[in-house]
Amino acid sequence: MNQRARIAMAEDEVTAFVAASRKLQLGTINPDGTPHLVTMFYGLTGGRISFWTYGKAQKARNIERDARVTCLIEAGEDYFDLRGVLLYGTARRIGDPEGVLGVGMDVTRRMAGMPSDEEALRGYVAETGRKRVAFVVEPVRVVSWDHRKLASPA
Repeated sequence: MNQRARIAMAEDEVTAFVAASRKLQLGTINPDGTPHLVTMFYGLTGGRISFWTYGKAQKARNIERDARVTCLIEAGEDYFDLRGVLLYGTARRIGDPEGVLGVGMDVTRRMAGMPSDEEALRGYVAETGRKRVAFVVEPVRVVSWDHRKLASPA
């Protein structure tokens, strides 16, 4: 077995890693073809990565023009602790206000320091979400790695 195959995560490991993480690097494509990369808190909608942003943000404008995105979720400081999931996909805009609010609630619940009171949280999300749009990422290809597997026998 080659080293690349040894460090790949199984599907259940990918699912658990994505569920346990809170931030990702989101790559979209600028009008001139260069990458636009930002760090985002994210939620999970139907098991898929979802996020929200202001409608006039560069990433939203990029997605409206070209819906292809790349999402990188990673962890670890030392080489033998590195883990990550790289997801290539298409960002689908959520059009209805309740859907946008749902994504906002999920993202905000996962952020540290947010109110735990559901009513207060809903008020905060509704207020901050008035100018936001939401997207869910439909995966096309997933690549993963867990360098902790290198420490175990092949």
